[in-house]
Amino acid sequence: MLRTERHERILEHVSAKGGLDVNELSRLLNVSGATVRRDLQHLSRLNLLRRTHGGAVIGGIGPEVPVQHRTEHCRTEKQAIARAAAALVPEGAVVGLTGGTTVTEVARLLAERGPLTIVTNAVNIAAELILHKEVTLVVIGGNARNASYELVGPIAEKTLADHHTDMVFMGVDGISAAHGCTTHDQLEAATDRAFLGSSGRTVVVADHTKIGKVTFAKICPLPDIHHLVTDSAATGDQLERIADAGVPVTMV
Repeated sequence: MLRTERHERILEHVSAKGGLDVNELSRLLNVSGATVRRDLQHLSRLNLLRRTHGGAVIGGIGPEVPVQHRTEHCRTEKQAIARAAAALVPEGAVVGLTGGTTVTEVARLLAERGPLTIVTNAVNIAAELILHKEVTLVVIGGNARNASYELVGPIAEKTLADHHTDMVFMGVDGISAAHGCTTHDQLEAATDRAFLGSSGRTVVVADHTKIGKVTFAKICPLPDIHHLVTDSAATGDQLERIADAGVPVTMV
Protein backbone atom coordinates (compact mmCIF):
# COMPACT_ATOMS: atom_id res chain seq x y z
CA MET A 1 0.00 0.00 0.00
CA LEU A 2 1.34 3.42 -0.96
CA ARG A 3 1.98 5.92 1.83
CA THR A 4 -0.61 8.32 0.44
CA GLU A 5 -3.23 5.57 0.25
CA ARG A 6 -2.39 4.51 3.81
CA HIS A 7 -2.97 8.08 4.98
CA GLU A 8 -6.34 8.12 3.21
CA ARG A 9 -7.36 4.88 4.88
CA ILE A 10 -6.31 6.17 8.32
CA LEU A 11 -8.34 9.34 7.87
CA GLU A 12 -11.36 7.35 6.71
CA HIS A 13 -11.18 4.95 9.66
CA VAL A 14 -10.64 7.69 12.25
CA SER A 15 -13.40 9.81 10.72
CA ALA A 16 -15.87 6.89 10.69
CA LYS A 17 -15.17 5.82 14.28
CA GLY A 18 -14.32 9.18 15.82
CA GLY A 19 -11.05 7.74 17.08
CA LEU A 20 -8.91 4.58 16.94
CA ASP A 21 -5.84 3.27 18.70
CA VAL A 22 -2.56 2.26 17.07
CA ASN A 23 -3.20 -1.47 17.46
CA GLU A 24 -6.55 -1.27 15.67
CA LEU A 25 -5.10 0.77 12.83
CA SER A 26 -2.13 -1.57 12.55
CA ARG A 27 -4.51 -4.52 12.18
CA LEU A 28 -6.79 -2.75 9.70
CA LEU A 29 -3.90 -1.63 7.49
CA ASN A 30 -1.72 -4.71 7.98
CA VAL A 31 1.35 -2.61 8.84
CA SER A 32 3.50 -2.28 11.93
CA GLY A 33 2.64 -0.12 14.92
CA ALA A 34 5.75 1.95 14.27
CA THR A 35 4.53 2.75 10.75
CA VAL A 36 1.12 3.78 12.08
CA ARG A 37 2.71 6.07 14.69
CA ARG A 38 4.79 7.83 12.03
CA ASP A 39 1.68 8.27 9.86
CA LEU A 40 -0.31 9.66 12.78
CA GLN A 41 2.44 12.15 13.59
CA HIS A 42 2.49 13.34 9.97
CA LEU A 43 -1.30 13.70 9.78
CA SER A 44 -1.37 15.46 13.14
CA ARG A 45 1.15 18.05 11.90
CA LEU A 46 -1.23 18.73 9.00
CA ASN A 47 -4.07 19.20 11.52
CA LEU A 48 -6.04 16.39 9.87
CA LEU A 49 -6.39 14.47 13.14
CA ARG A 50 -5.37 14.83 16.77
CA ARG A 51 -2.90 12.44 18.39
CA THR A 52 -3.87 10.87 21.68
CA HIS A 53 -2.05 8.54 24.01
CA GLY A 54 -1.97 5.33 22.01
CA GLY A 55 -3.97 6.50 19.00
CA ALA A 56 -5.79 9.40 17.33
CA VAL A 57 -9.17 11.14 17.22
CA ILE A 58 -10.86 13.45 14.72
CA GLY A 59 -9.01 16.74 14.47
CA GLY A 60 -9.32 19.21 11.62
CA ILE A 61 -11.42 16.86 9.49
CA GLY A 62 -15.08 16.12 9.85
CA PRO A 63 -16.78 13.10 8.30
CA GLU A 64 -15.50 14.16 4.85
CA VAL A 65 -11.91 13.25 3.99
CA PRO A 66 -10.31 16.09 1.93
CA VAL A 67 -10.02 15.29 -1.78
CA GLN A 68 -6.21 15.47 -1.82
CA HIS A 69 -6.15 12.53 0.61
CA ARG A 70 -8.54 10.43 -1.47
CA THR A 71 -6.69 10.47 -4.78
CA GLU A 72 -4.95 7.10 -4.45
CA HIS A 73 -7.81 5.26 -2.74
CA CYS A 74 -9.25 2.65 -5.17
CA ARG A 75 -7.44 4.42 -8.01
CA THR A 76 -7.29 1.36 -10.26
CA GLU A 77 -11.04 0.91 -9.89
CA LYS A 78 -11.68 4.62 -10.47
CA GLN A 79 -9.64 4.58 -13.68
CA ALA A 80 -11.58 1.56 -14.95
CA ILE A 81 -14.86 3.30 -14.11
CA ALA A 82 -13.64 6.41 -15.93
CA ARG A 83 -12.84 4.45 -19.10
CA ALA A 84 -16.35 3.00 -19.21
CA ALA A 85 -17.90 6.38 -18.43
CA ALA A 86 -15.91 8.27 -21.06
CA ALA A 87 -17.02 5.73 -23.68
CA LEU A 88 -20.60 6.97 -23.16
CA VAL A 89 -19.77 10.48 -24.41
CA PRO A 90 -20.58 11.17 -28.07
CA GLU A 91 -18.22 13.20 -30.22
CA GLY A 92 -18.52 16.96 -29.76
CA ALA A 93 -20.75 16.72 -26.69
CA VAL A 94 -21.14 19.38 -24.01
CA VAL A 95 -20.28 17.61 -20.77
CA GLY A 96 -20.81 18.69 -17.17
CA LEU A 97 -18.36 17.52 -14.52
CA THR A 98 -18.87 17.87 -10.78
CA GLY A 99 -15.98 17.39 -8.39
CA GLY A 100 -14.57 14.14 -7.04
CA THR A 101 -11.62 11.87 -7.66
CA THR A 102 -13.49 9.51 -10.02
CA VAL A 103 -14.88 12.41 -12.05
CA THR A 104 -11.34 13.78 -12.28
CA GLU A 105 -10.26 10.52 -13.94
CA VAL A 106 -13.12 10.92 -16.43
CA ALA A 107 -11.99 14.48 -17.15
CA ARG A 108 -8.45 13.35 -17.97
CA LEU A 109 -9.68 10.81 -20.51
CA LEU A 110 -12.09 13.23 -22.16
CA ALA A 111 -9.37 15.88 -22.47
CA GLU A 112 -7.23 13.50 -24.51
CA ARG A 113 -10.04 12.67 -26.94
CA GLY A 114 -10.32 15.92 -28.80
CA PRO A 115 -12.85 18.71 -29.35
CA LEU A 116 -15.57 18.99 -26.73
CA THR A 117 -16.97 21.48 -24.25
CA ILE A 118 -16.59 20.91 -20.51
CA VAL A 119 -18.62 22.73 -17.85
CA THR A 120 -17.26 22.20 -14.35
CA ASN A 121 -17.28 23.67 -10.85
CA ALA A 122 -14.15 21.78 -9.76
CA VAL A 123 -11.08 24.00 -9.74
CA ASN A 124 -8.65 21.07 -9.80
CA ILE A 125 -10.31 19.68 -12.92
CA ALA A 126 -10.30 23.13 -14.53
CA ALA A 127 -6.59 23.55 -13.77
CA GLU A 128 -5.83 20.35 -15.68
CA LEU A 129 -8.18 20.93 -18.60
CA ILE A 130 -7.12 24.50 -19.29
CA LEU A 131 -3.89 23.12 -20.75
CA HIS A 132 -5.79 21.26 -23.50
CA LYS A 133 -6.38 23.51 -26.50
CA GLU A 134 -9.15 21.36 -27.99
CA VAL A 135 -11.26 21.60 -24.83
CA THR A 136 -13.65 24.53 -24.55
CA LEU A 137 -13.71 25.07 -20.80
CA VAL A 138 -16.49 26.77 -18.83
CA VAL A 139 -15.78 27.17 -15.12
CA ILE A 140 -18.75 27.75 -12.82
CA GLY A 141 -18.16 30.36 -10.11
CA GLY A 142 -19.17 30.19 -6.47
CA ASN A 143 -17.90 29.69 -2.95
CA ALA A 144 -14.82 27.46 -2.80
CA ARG A 145 -14.93 24.29 -0.69
CA ASN A 146 -11.42 23.28 0.40
CA ALA A 147 -12.52 19.71 1.15
CA SER A 148 -13.63 19.00 -2.44
CA TYR A 149 -12.06 21.82 -4.53
CA GLU A 150 -15.57 22.66 -5.79
CA LEU A 151 -17.26 26.03 -6.28
CA VAL A 152 -20.75 25.87 -4.85
CA GLY A 153 -23.69 28.03 -3.77
CA PRO A 154 -26.12 30.50 -5.38
CA ILE A 155 -23.62 31.87 -7.93
CA ALA A 156 -22.89 28.35 -9.20
CA GLU A 157 -26.58 27.45 -9.32
CA LYS A 158 -27.51 30.63 -11.23
CA THR A 159 -24.76 30.07 -13.79
CA LEU A 160 -25.79 26.46 -14.34
CA ALA A 161 -29.40 27.55 -14.85
CA ASP A 162 -28.22 29.58 -17.86
CA HIS A 163 -26.43 26.65 -19.53
CA HIS A 164 -27.32 23.24 -20.92
CA THR A 165 -25.12 20.15 -21.03
CA ASP A 166 -25.76 16.99 -23.02
CA MET A 167 -24.71 14.89 -20.05
CA VAL A 168 -23.20 15.32 -16.61
CA PHE A 169 -20.87 13.02 -14.72
CA MET A 170 -21.58 13.30 -11.03
CA GLY A 171 -19.46 12.12 -8.13
CA VAL A 172 -21.26 11.18 -4.90
CA ASP A 173 -20.31 10.23 -1.37
CA GLY A 174 -23.07 7.65 -1.22
CA ILE A 175 -25.74 6.03 -3.37
CA SER A 176 -28.43 3.71 -2.05
CA ALA A 177 -31.79 2.37 -3.13
CA ALA A 178 -33.62 4.00 -0.23
CA HIS A 179 -31.92 7.40 -0.11
CA GLY A 180 -30.65 7.96 -3.65
CA CYS A 181 -27.51 10.06 -4.10
CA THR A 182 -26.01 11.86 -1.12
CA THR A 183 -22.97 13.95 -0.22
CA HIS A 184 -21.53 15.53 2.92
CA ASP A 185 -22.28 19.21 2.27
CA GLN A 186 -25.67 20.91 1.78
CA LEU A 187 -24.38 23.60 -0.59
CA GLU A 188 -22.59 21.01 -2.67
CA ALA A 189 -25.77 18.93 -2.85
CA ALA A 190 -27.74 21.95 -4.11
CA THR A 191 -25.11 22.71 -6.76
CA ASP A 192 -25.13 19.07 -7.87
CA ARG A 193 -28.92 19.31 -8.28
CA ALA A 194 -28.39 22.37 -10.46
CA PHE A 195 -26.06 20.31 -12.66
CA LEU A 196 -28.78 17.67 -12.97
CA GLY A 197 -31.41 20.26 -13.79
CA SER A 198 -29.36 21.70 -16.65
CA SER A 199 -28.38 18.39 -18.21
CA GLY A 200 -30.09 15.97 -20.57
CA ARG A 201 -28.51 12.90 -18.99
CA THR A 202 -26.94 12.20 -15.58
CA VAL A 203 -24.31 9.51 -15.07
CA VAL A 204 -23.11 8.74 -11.55
CA VAL A 205 -19.57 7.42 -11.29
CA ALA A 206 -18.91 5.74 -7.94
CA ASP A 207 -16.52 3.06 -6.73
CA HIS A 208 -17.80 0.15 -4.66
CA THR A 209 -17.19 1.89 -1.31
CA LYS A 210 -20.01 4.35 -2.13
CA ILE A 211 -22.64 1.71 -2.92
CA GLY A 212 -25.21 1.44 -0.14
CA LYS A 213 -23.66 4.34 1.76
CA VAL A 214 -25.73 7.30 2.96
CA THR A 215 -24.25 10.68 3.97
CA PHE A 216 -25.73 13.90 5.35
CA ALA A 217 -27.05 15.90 2.39
CA LYS A 218 -29.42 14.45 -0.20
CA ILE A 219 -28.67 15.29 -3.83
CA CYS A 220 -31.48 13.45 -5.59
CA PRO A 221 -33.59 10.28 -5.61
CA LEU A 222 -32.62 7.40 -7.87
CA PRO A 223 -35.20 8.19 -10.62
CA ASP A 224 -33.29 11.43 -11.32
CA ILE A 225 -30.21 9.60 -12.60
CA HIS A 226 -29.90 7.73 -15.87
CA HIS A 227 -26.86 5.50 -15.39
CA LEU A 228 -24.51 4.25 -12.67
CA VAL A 229 -20.97 3.16 -13.48
CA THR A 230 -19.16 1.29 -10.70
CA ASP A 231 -16.55 -1.44 -10.26
CA SER A 232 -16.95 -5.20 -9.97
CA ALA A 233 -16.39 -5.20 -6.20
CA ALA A 234 -19.79 -3.50 -5.85
CA THR A 235 -21.88 -6.61 -5.33
CA GLY A 236 -24.74 -7.55 -3.06
CA ASP A 237 -28.27 -6.52 -2.22
CA GLN A 238 -27.80 -2.74 -2.49
CA LEU A 239 -26.57 -2.84 -6.08
CA GLU A 240 -29.40 -5.20 -7.05
CA ARG A 241 -31.94 -2.85 -5.45
CA ILE A 242 -30.50 0.12 -7.35
CA ALA A 243 -30.80 -1.82 -10.61
CA ASP A 244 -34.32 -2.97 -9.70
CA ALA A 245 -35.28 0.69 -9.22
CA GLY A 246 -34.70 1.19 -12.95
CA VAL A 247 -31.16 2.59 -12.97
CA PRO A 248 -28.98 0.95 -15.65
CA VAL A 249 -25.75 -0.22 -14.01
CA THR A 250 -22.39 -0.81 -15.68
CA MET A 251 -19.81 -2.75 -13.68
CA VAL A 252 -16.18 -2.83 -14.78
